[in-house]
Amino acid sequence: MNVLQIEGGFRLRGEIEVSGSKNIALALLSAVALCEEPVTLRNVPRISDTHMKAHLLEEFGAKVEWDGNNLTVDCSGLKMGYPSEESVRAIRTSFYMLGPLLARLGEVELPAPGGCKIGARPVDYHVRGLQLMGAEVELSGGRYFARATKIKGADIYLDFPSAGATQHLMSTAVLAEGVTTIQNAAMEPEVVALADFLRAMGAKIEGAGTATITIFGGANLRGTSFRVPADRIQVGTFLLAGAITHGDVTVLGIMPEDQTAVVNKLREAGALVEETSETVRVKVDNRLEAIRIRTMPHPGFPTDIQQPMAAMLTLANGTSVIEETIYESRSGHIPELVRMGANIQSEGRTSIIQGVKRLHGSNVVASDLRAGAALCLAGLAADGVTTVENVHYIDRGYEAIEHSLSALGGKVKRVAVEPRKVR
Repeated sequence: MNVLQIEGGFRLRGEIEVSGSKNIALALLSAVALCEEPVTLRNVPRISDTHMKAHLLEEFGAKVEWDGNNLTVDCSGLKMGYPSEESVRAIRTSFYMLGPLLARLGEVELPAPGGCKIGARPVDYHVRGLQLMGAEVELSGGRYFARATKIKGADIYLDFPSAGATQHLMSTAVLAEGVTTIQNAAMEPEVVALADFLRAMGAKIEGAGTATITIFGGANLRGTSFRVPADRIQVGTFLLAGAITHGDVTVLGIMPEDQTAVVNKLREAGALVEETSETVRVKVDNRLEAIRIRTMPHPGFPTDIQQPMAAMLTLANGTSVIEETIYESRSGHIPELVRMGANIQSEGRTSIIQGVKRLHGSNVVASDLRAGAALCLAGLAADGVTTVENVHYIDRGYEAIEHSLSALGGKVKRVAVEPRKVR
């Protein structure tokens, strides 16, 4: 198996340009099924999730061609497919293909979704929305069966502003007959990027980025070329990597407004943060101070940055408190950070972090994607060598993270080792 070996104690310095957004790319790779003409997505991250999603499209008859970080998908020959549970359960956003495939084919069958084990992530909002749009959706034997004579516009209210449900239903509504309104919609940048992509294909959508989105269905979609924006979670991760190592890191080619929550918390902790129209720089000279964080839907503090932020706060002066309100099981990083010398207590979904002066290298195991990123950050700042196992989780969201961190001066390498017994 592969592990990441990280020699700590080196300050990260320099500039870095992150890859395209994982979450946006996966949303676009669900929506491409709507179009009967070829679509080219540029700046697609070459990570395991995007490769798996592309393979899933092929199982439904799409033609897929990679050219570096550009991906062309031709769904003109879309047909019924019967993908394996393994291919669908590998990534949660496979389920977001249900609506677009249904709108094109009239019926579709998909195994129940998977993804990182960070707590219950029910698809009730997705299913109820599709049912309001005229679909019959059943779950039997771990597989979803959906059929519809036609998809029709509907008024949909989401009990929670789920980004996944908003993206899924917005995409499906593009081919619906009539107008669809999604109220209490998610306002994440990923939703806005998806709307931009759908509009580039000819869809008419208003209100993306607000709590009410209106989709005027029945559009004649055309092929297009679309660039996937920078990954805001990667941006946050590399800014925190600079901060935890008392370094000086500038992230290029981004939209700083997507980093508002993270930037404000870094400043509150005592970091120097400078912004331009396309860059964010973080510089830390002294020990950071403890802060309080509560994860919230956008524009609140993003849940995907909670775990890397926890790693940074293990070395802050004082007691930090992190309250996770989105997922109930996003705490797999805690025992591993404690193994490295952190002082963290859990009370339900709340983590109480008493800052320590030093972390020490250890053998740790990533429990999910962002937990893996958190352990990498801790390893960068720890004394000695840290070995991070379950690298496949990290590979789901970061394209060769060892190269990115090494380019900034970190000592990180991927090593093949013999598997050992799970402790």
